[in-house]
Amino acid sequence: MTKMIFVNLPVVDLPRAMAFYEALGFVNNPQFTDDTAAAMVWSEAINVMLLTHAKWRSFTDRPIAPAGSSEVMLAISCDSKEMVDRMNEAAAANGGTADINPKQDLGFMYNRNLADPDGHVWEAMWMDMSAMPSE
Repeated sequence: MTKMIFVNLPVVDLPRAMAFYEALGFVNNPQFTDDTAAAMVWSEAINVMLLTHAKWRSFTDRPIAPAGSSEVMLAISCDSKEMVDRMNEAAAANGGTADINPKQDLGFMYNRNLADPDGHVWEAMWMDMSAMPSE
């Protein structure tokens, strides 16, 4: 079996969160979606599970991080610099926030950070390993 990652995120408004992730290029997997959770697929190995707060609380008693706090920054690879830019534009146009940190262009690597409507932070990044400095 291929190793996979399922990133679980608590969300306030499940339909809004699903629409946001679809605008970024994720695809919903209805097999694992209901009124309390939605499986959003990025690749064969990467899935994001959007969970209502009630569903989240069925897995843990730990508090949900308050809005505006920093929990993790999830980096996700893109096929080009243009795709990184499109992802940030889609975030801003669909209830998220683009460029929550300064963008970085190191020549061989380019990234921009965005937040979804619930404040979860993503780093859209592109890298050309062949152009990476040797030192």
